[in-house]
Amino acid sequence: MTGMVFDIARFSLHDGPGIRTTVFLKGCPLRCVWCHNPESWKRGTEIFFDPSKCIGCGDCGNVCPEKCHRTNVGGRHLFRRGKCTGCGKCADACFSGALKKAGVRMTAGEVWAEAARDRAYYGETGGLTVSGGEPLFQPEFTRELLKMARAAGVHTCLETCGSVPWETLRGLLPYVDLWRYDVKAADGEKHRKLTGVSNERILDNLARLDGTGAEIELRCPLVPGLNDAPEDLSGLRRIARSIRHLKRIEPEPYHPFGKAKELFLGRRKSPAWPVPGENELERYRASLKME
Repeated sequence: MTGMVFDIARFSLHDGPGIRTTVFLKGCPLRCVWCHNPESWKRGTEIFFDPSKCIGCGDCGNVCPEKCHRTNVGGRHLFRRGKCTGCGKCADACFSGALKKAGVRMTAGEVWAEAARDRAYYGETGGLTVSGGEPLFQPEFTRELLKMARAAGVHTCLETCGSVPWETLRGLLPYVDLWRYDVKAADGEKHRKLTGVSNERILDNLARLDGTGAEIELRCPLVPGLNDAPEDLSGLRRIARSIRHLKRIEPEPYHPFGKAKELFLGRRKSPAWPVPGENELERYRASLKME
């Protein structure tokens, strides 16, 4: 059983209770305008290219089967992405770090072996979190990885946007201790505008998940001026109040970490959104506070 993994974050403190290892999987049905992990969108391997680190050695061009790389072209490195198949040979040959793979194929056993190295730090509350992208774009791999963790007695979290068929979520129920569920906008039209998809299926799956008795945390990404108006926050609070098995609702303030990644992936840079200050964070917390 193999899957496409783009990061394994050890000693994570923000992806569920306690100290956790978070595995990030490739593939996502949403295209959020503020996306923090744009390298997660496509299922296959992509190549990060940071031209500031290129030393012009030419090793990448020598190993690339598609001849995508030409160095010292007018004093710069030319990377023809349209020809790239994502084989990753250029990144393997690049010792300066200018080229890196965004996504590698791993077996579930390899990923679990990496996570299991940190079991001594999990304690009673920590464990394994599977995130993305959208991990349920790789449901079989996600299930196998969670099964390994549960068999080892390790607490499991799954982070999902919920925009998948209900049967996919239902198939993971026996292996997930805590569902960290994204609701990015309460209003359906605003959700479509900001993410590219409707929230109808997302909210329907959330209600079904709650009906099973699953433990749920709501994660609400908030960007000043986009989805943090009073009516947005009251809508999120209304959804939270409808969930019987809600553990907490967590505002997730925007951060601009995805901007550099867009450039390194050769994509058009999206608008720079404002980063919420402490006053905005306090307003989010107060507005979303459950009574």
